[in-house]
This record gives sequence, C-alpha cells and structure tokens, in this order.
Amino acid sequence: MKSFEVAAVVSGGASGLGAATSRALAARGAAVTILDLNEDAGTALAAELGGHTTFVRTDVTDEASVEAAIAEATGKDRPLRIAINCAGIGWAERTVNRDGSAHGLPQFTKTVMVNLVGTFNVLRLAAAAMARTEPGEDGERGVVVNTASIAAYDGQIGQIAYAASKGGIVGLTLPAARDLSSVGVRVCTIAPGLVDTPLLGSLPEEARTALASGIPFPRRLGRPEDFAELALAIVEHGYLNGEVIRMDGALRMAPR
Repeated sequence: MKSFEVAAVVSGGASGLGAATSRALAARGAAVTILDLNEDAGTALAAELGGHTTFVRTDVTDEASVEAAIAEATGKDRPLRIAINCAGIGWAERTVNRDGSAHGLPQFTKTVMVNLVGTFNVLRLAAAAMARTEPGEDGERGVVVNTASIAAYDGQIGQIAYAASKGGIVGLTLPAARDLSSVGVRVCTIAPGLVDTPLLGSLPEEARTALASGIPFPRRLGRPEDFAELALAIVEHGYLNGEVIRMDGALRMAPR
C-alpha cells in the first residue's frame, strides 16, 4: 500500500465523508489539514489522528478563511499535493410548494454557495498552491477530488437547489482538469449515492432499511469508508483526470 508523504487538505473533514477521508489519508502518512466549521468535531478528530494532522476552522465560501487554511497546509514540512472537497449542505423544497409559495431564494443561494462556490473556492486556492511546488512523476503536482451526488443526474422532487449545486460540480470537473493540465494538477469528482452519513443516521431504522432495499447491489447503504477508499484510489491513479465517478451500487433515483 502506497504511503502518502505529502500534505493534504480535506474540506468538511470533521464528519461523514470528510472524516473518513481524513482518517484514511492520515493512516497512509499524509499531513492532513482538516477544514470545517465545526470546531469541536474538528479539534477532536485532529487530536485523535495526531501526528501531522491539524484543524483549521474554515468557511469554504469565504476567500480569506480558505486562504488561511491553505497557508496552514503549505506551511508543513512537505508539499501540498492532495485536496479533497467534502463540505456541503442539503436543502429540500419544491420550486412551487404545496401552499403555492415559491421556493425561497435565500435557501437556493446558500445551497449553491456552500456546495458549488465553496468547492470552487477550495479547488482554485489549493491548485494555485500546488502549482508552486516541484513536479513529481509525469510532471504531476497534485490532485483535487470533489464531491457531487447522483442527484446531479437523478434529482428528485424537492431537490432542485441541491441537484443544481451538485450538477455545477459535475460541470466544472472537465474544464477545471483542462485548465490545470498546464500546471500538472488533476481534477476528478465522485458522485455518491445513498451513503450512511450523520444525515441518514438520523432516520429511523425502518426508513434506512427501505432506502437500502432500493439499491440494486450491494443492497446496503454506502459507507463513508467506501468514499474514502475511492478518493484515495483516484489520488493513486495518475491517469484518472477530468472524470466524474458514480459510487451508488447502480442506483438510479426515482422522482420521489
């Protein structure tokens, strides 16, 4: 198993997909900087992982906040080579609600700001830092892995804000990879299906079982560790670039 003797940043790195990825990277020797708004969870995870792991309270939508986090990562005794974007929020509301009211604009804007603009903010600043490092094998300086969702393709009723934000991440993947080809930075995106994150964990067991039964195979909810394993595989596979990979057990979501 390859060791990652490099620096890495993980946005949304204190819980769910991000926490699993932070753990996996640290286990492989990376100096991980956890970016998250949840100070208690981030501080606790950094203490748990120890070593070169640090936490920086970060608002991914704020330029100065992300700049400070990237500065922390690049200040370590190894080059920044890995950025994994897991920060995101959900929102459920119809374009026109049952009571005839229109979808709230602030809610739509916030969802797009956190999920799409936040992803781009971390991507651009991390890539700029990677571009200043010495190239490695094949001229590669780093890799960015983003998180979309199968809702980008199969958005359900009430998912218009979430699906739009995740569709934007799918749409930026290829042009970002092409933009960054000149500096040797790869960009890929994972589009997870139903993953057993804290959000789904709040549902009753009966509801969780019903969700899992609709997945063709394997007939279970995805695990955060499944995501982390795929993210690290992308990091290792130097010929993967500009690609969006569905991780969903062959699930195609119905309208509701």
